[in-house]
Amino acid sequence: MKKLLKLTFKNQKTALALQINESVDLSTVLDQMELQCTHPVIVVVGGASLMSDESLARLRLLFVEVIAPLAQQLGAFVVDGGTDAGVMRMMGQARAEIGGTFPLIGIAPVDKIALPGCPHSPVADTLLEPNHTHFVLIPGDSWGDESPWLSRVATALAKGAPSVTILVNGGEIALLDVSENVKAGRQVVVLAGSGRLADEITRAVRYPEQKARECISQLLQKGHLTLFDLSERLTHLSKILNQKLTGRGCDDART
Repeated sequence: MKKLLKLTFKNQKTALALQINESVDLSTVLDQMELQCTHPVIVVVGGASLMSDESLARLRLLFVEVIAPLAQQLGAFVVDGGTDAGVMRMMGQARAEIGGTFPLIGIAPVDKIALPGCPHSPVADTLLEPNHTHFVLIPGDSWGDESPWLSRVATALAKGAPSVTILVNGGEIALLDVSENVKAGRQVVVLAGSGRLADEITRAVRYPEQKARECISQLLQKGHLTLFDLSERLTHLSKILNQKLTGRGCDDART
């Protein structure tokens, strides 16, 4: 485990970052990053590719009006992939827009990331999202290497507190992310209507008579998946997430 870094972004926001190795004790990492307390955890996975302008606007609203305020209200940890793209950018911007103070922790492969103000190789050219507060830089040089670490870090942060994963859109990397979170026993809320993987899972849930990919069928067998349609009232999603993170506030979540 390397020395704790303090990153400064162009927007003058700062974040703590730590590069870890395979054998690291995550509780030690979290202590070093001052993330010791027990709080609910929200894991955000997926992407925003091939979405219509209308759906993207709806999704941004969802982050600003539901996910970020709920994280703030509950003092939750939010964990995602940390890069300046897709839902990770939306999560960071939503935190900034509401003036949030909740920890926002990005997990990314160290050999894919360009740290602000630091030299980097041509292949390590992906920028970090500048409104995150912490980054755990995991060993790896390929997207997907971070998938098991997203789940492990979320579990270590929760320390037994409730946690939930939100799937937006997504492709094959998101499938790995969801699989790892299901393996950890984490409930998954799938945003139906957000496209790609989320819609593939939605079809498999709603139309079980139709043949789904084996990996999707296994998810449905092993995981507790809740569907929320992007066209529904956002207050319904707030109730679903609140119920999963506190045990209160939702009588009509559909699984």
